[in-house]
Amino acid sequence: MLLEIRDLDIRYGRIRALRGLDLQVREGEITAVLGANGAGKSSLLRAIIGLIRPTAGSILWDGQEISAWPVTRRIASGIALVPEGRRILIEQSVHENLLLGATTRRAKAPVSDEIAAIYERFPNLAARRHMAAACLSGGEQQMLAIGRALLSAPRLLMLDEPSLGLSPLVIRDILALFAELNGKGLSMLLVEQNTGAALGIADRGHVLERGALVMRGTPDELMADPRMSEAYLGRGARDVERENRTQQIATGE
Repeated sequence: MLLEIRDLDIRYGRIRALRGLDLQVREGEITAVLGANGAGKSSLLRAIIGLIRPTAGSILWDGQEISAWPVTRRIASGIALVPEGRRILIEQSVHENLLLGATTRRAKAPVSDEIAAIYERFPNLAARRHMAAACLSGGEQQMLAIGRALLSAPRLLMLDEPSLGLSPLVIRDILALFAELNGKGLSMLLVEQNTGAALGIADRGHVLERGALVMRGTPDELMADPRMSEAYLGRGARDVERENRTQQIATGE
């Protein structure tokens, strides 16, 4: 097992963000974590990368407990995070932002070929490589954040709401990129509110509500679950019934 979360608890004072969470990420798979705002999804990623310390539970990476490791050691071991909101350095150039991604690599071999490959993959970044990152659009900033993470040579790429604030066309391109990277062997932990998009590329999914795991399974299993349809996949039965009643009143039936 590449990553295993056991009985994880996270608290912010009196607020319990995660409650006894168990979760596994298998090598070579895309694992989706779904749920509404406040479900604990981002807290999970921050705990895995080391930005917050769990109150209880274990985080196992390749079978080794890493809860006491600093962030730099976790990144050097092969865990990378593309945070919500991208968190790029907007005053630095595109190229300088990419170079930052390689600073924690154990092997200090030149990364020029890898940066060239990122520019080939993202032509818009190549055209703006010497410009400040502030000049980029939202979609381009997300591409830069992904490129920066890839330069750390990750085995596991964690993505926190990568589709947030992006146009449908850009979301489609980014999801296609994730599928392509996964096809080359990169494991992913994808946190998303866009349930349909996430399950469209995931191998398995976990659904959180108020910090607790309420559903897990393959995309087909989750899509077939009526709780999923009611809460996350569009209009539920109550919405349909409400619309029917409104129509009856309007038509006098």
